[in-house]
Amino acid sequence: MDLSGPVNSAFTNALPKVELHAHLSGSISRQCLHKIWKRKKERDSHFSIEDPLVLMPPGKVDYTLQTFFQVFSKLIYQLCNDLESLAYATNSVLEDFHNDGVRYLELRTIPRASPESNITQGEYLAAVLDTIQRFKARTQEMSIFLILALDRGNTTAAEAMRIIDLAIANKPRGVVGVDLCGNPTQGDVTIYRDAFARAKAHGLGITLHFAETPASGNPAELAALLSFQPDRLGHVIHVPDEVKKEIVRRKLGLELY
Repeated sequence: MDLSGPVNSAFTNALPKVELHAHLSGSISRQCLHKIWKRKKERDSHFSIEDPLVLMPPGKVDYTLQTFFQVFSKLIYQLCNDLESLAYATNSVLEDFHNDGVRYLELRTIPRASPESNITQGEYLAAVLDTIQRFKARTQEMSIFLILALDRGNTTAAEAMRIIDLAIANKPRGVVGVDLCGNPTQGDVTIYRDAFARAKAHGLGITLHFAETPASGNPAELAALLSFQPDRLGHVIHVPDEVKKEIVRRKLGLELY
């Protein structure tokens, strides 16, 4: 690679990149969502979800914490609730990262059952992993691994254990870790202690969304999260000085966004 030229978009695009904090649902482009919406609308004229390009016009980025999560629950999850759409979206995300010069990708996703489409968590995960496998067969330039996530506030302790079991069972297919994500203003994170202990015991990496907001940056929650023995922490924004010292002492990897 020629490093003597100007630092412009072509230069930065050509740089090989490592991406460690990529949510599958949050990485789907507006254009991809529009294509999924259009296909569903053509098949069912009564399909009531609004066009993503209308709800999320290009250039709109001024989302609050609440409106951001509403986009997921009222749009993205409603569009990607069947295996065909899920596979199409996953492949589109992989192509976008590849075109952006990513050479090592850890994609993360919450395995979502869709009762209305008769899809189990296992079938959701299989669709994502199958799409990754097909993509890797077409190109050898990007290493791709998967992290399974728990949705705080929505995932129960029992459901968390089932997701951990899915992660353990699919380690041979490229599942390398587990995550705790979701709305940082909701849920009691302590209910996931046993689930993360099981993941750790089976050699899975642990990454946690950490101190994203003032509410989730309280010392009690941060102490609970650190007790899960994470390998990496995401966001790491509202962190008290004493907790910063502990993060440094443990030499934890930080995913800063």
